[in-house]
Amino acid sequence: MTGIRWGYALNQWDTNIDAFVRKRDHERAFKTISISGFSGVELTAVSFGPWEPFGSPEEIARLYGSLDGLRAFLADCALEAVSSYVYDPFVGFDVEMGRGPDPLDPDSREPIAATALWFADAVHRLGGDSLVVRPVGSAWQTGELSDQQIGTLARLWNEVGRRVAEHDVKLALHVDFLSALRLGDGIDRLLAATDPAFVGLALDTAELAIAGIDPVELFQRHADRVRHIQLKNARDTVDDAEAVNPHAEQFVRTEGGERRIERWFFEPTDEGGLIDFEAFARAVAESDYSGWIVVESDQSPRPAESAMVSGWYVQKVLRPIVEGRT
Repeated sequence: MTGIRWGYALNQWDTNIDAFVRKRDHERAFKTISISGFSGVELTAVSFGPWEPFGSPEEIARLYGSLDGLRAFLADCALEAVSSYVYDPFVGFDVEMGRGPDPLDPDSREPIAATALWFADAVHRLGGDSLVVRPVGSAWQTGELSDQQIGTLARLWNEVGRRVAEHDVKLALHVDFLSALRLGDGIDRLLAATDPAFVGLALDTAELAIAGIDPVELFQRHADRVRHIQLKNARDTVDDAEAVNPHAEQFVRTEGGERRIERWFFEPTDEGGLIDFEAFARAVAESDYSGWIVVESDQSPRPAESAMVSGWYVQKVLRPIVEGRT
């Protein structure tokens, strides 16, 4: 298997808006990711201004001088690239910590596309190739999506995908475990309505598993549309009834719901996890997938340890399977 690069998500270090703002902290995280066997790092788009130095190209420029300055810093830490940016349109960048446009509003097409281009340009210049986007809001906000809503989303993401492709960046739709796309056959319907040349899928193993969707089966069914992979584990599931709780992002995801789940996401090596990662790796090996595989553990209390354990598992178990050496 060729054309696969392995990255690690920075989000487990960056847990509070004022906790990860110094270059020395960045250097430690980047070097830990590098010595753990990863060649790239995934960043998340947020609008906390200077409290989030990787939240936008503008903030990167303030701290590192330019995107080229950050890429040189990454190289000094033995990392090749920023693999990808994760962008949620509901995050507003016009006002710090503001709310952004709703993908279901047809008038949101231009502002979403403009922001997406901002991040696509950054990804390209930082050596990566993927813009991972949250395509729609949560299930409690919309219920099962209508055909009209699917059409609105398809027109938006087709246009965004066409524009970011001009920067040699792939658009990948990310389905989180509270997404409206978890209801019914929302994922299949949106993929069918979008242009495969410009719109792909970001397959997140843990988010899907928590939503009760088998990530191995989904990958096998839509392998030709997968443009980006995120690997993390999960122990618990959330059914549709729990997902439609009002303000589920706060009540379920942040506070753990009525069960008070303290942590939703774990390392791929977690013994209590729901996901068969070796089966997933075999499915990838049997496909034509080419792109980044990013490992996450975004609620880890010990981020360096999680990165190193995950790196060992990738190098000794998953990578040999993906590359057809076992």
